[in-house]
Amino acid sequence: MKGVLVINLGSPDSCEVKDVKKYLGEFLMDERVIDMAYWKRFLLVKGIILNTRPKKSAEAYKKIWWKEGSPLVVLSERFTEKLKSKNDLPIELAMRYGSMSIEKGLANLAEKGCNQIFVLPMYPQYAMSSYETVVERVKEVQQANHKGMGLDFLPAFYNKETYLDTLANHMKTQLEILDYDHLLFSYHGIPERHIYKTDPTKSHCKIDGSCCLANNEEAHSKCYRHQCYSVTYAIADRLNIPKDKYSVSFQSRLLKDPWLKPYTDFELEKFPKENKKKLAVVAPAFVTDCLETLEEIAMEGKEEFMEAGGTDYTYIKCLNDSEAWVDTVSGWIDHWAKTVS
Repeated sequence: MKGVLVINLGSPDSCEVKDVKKYLGEFLMDERVIDMAYWKRFLLVKGIILNTRPKKSAEAYKKIWWKEGSPLVVLSERFTEKLKSKNDLPIELAMRYGSMSIEKGLANLAEKGCNQIFVLPMYPQYAMSSYETVVERVKEVQQANHKGMGLDFLPAFYNKETYLDTLANHMKTQLEILDYDHLLFSYHGIPERHIYKTDPTKSHCKIDGSCCLANNEEAHSKCYRHQCYSVTYAIADRLNIPKDKYSVSFQSRLLKDPWLKPYTDFELEKFPKENKKKLAVVAPAFVTDCLETLEEIAMEGKEEFMEAGGTDYTYIKCLNDSEAWVDTVSGWIDHWAKTVS
């Protein structure tokens, strides 16, 4: 019997410091998030970060927390329920981190008799700290608890025409009512070394701009930077946005290592000086609004931009549980169900 497992990032159970600390501990101890030797990661996370960051993060979560709970979880639940209404297959929602675990999601599907699972990591682009860690964790749980269960994974869908059309139409409805000077595509940042680590050719990626445009399907299949720019160009083309009216940046850097540039906060401070005072911002690394979009971009980003001299700032929300997005993913599930024996 076939089943579907939808997986998103995760969230603390509440915005209390103890719950945020527990969540951050699981997230930051993931070797694909902070990719250093275990003892170094342990000392950094347990000895330093978890003694300082949880309180600050808890305050950030409080700014965006809904009465129903975490926006990421609530929106993911709404999305999954809508998927269920359009598909006959059993569908479960899980999170990579937090109490809504992958273990629970696979166990629930197994209890319903499912032995062939279509796993949907809700990440448009491939990165070791997002898409890859979901895939590897699902495999670990399957090997430990469900060895007879078959797994099929939805690839990073940055280049799927149906996704790009859906995102473009979603943005168009919001941009049409805006008067803006510039559109910023802000993607979640990753350390530059992750680009080199995930390059299957071990020679193509140079992070100099040229390699992302060169034709190399093997390297680009796991190149986060290429995939971010690929989405940007595809959307700009669909919406007929001139090249001088949009740009790309990367947000949410951690520690002092070199991360993908340009940095979003630096760009926000720079735009008003370039007479780009009416700004629209979209975050296509996410399909669901979360702390990084609702607090970091919609709140902190706006404050930085306005303090630098901006006059208008609009955050364009994620696809979330929109009907068009539900229909798009439902179509992927239908195609999988018909083609997999």
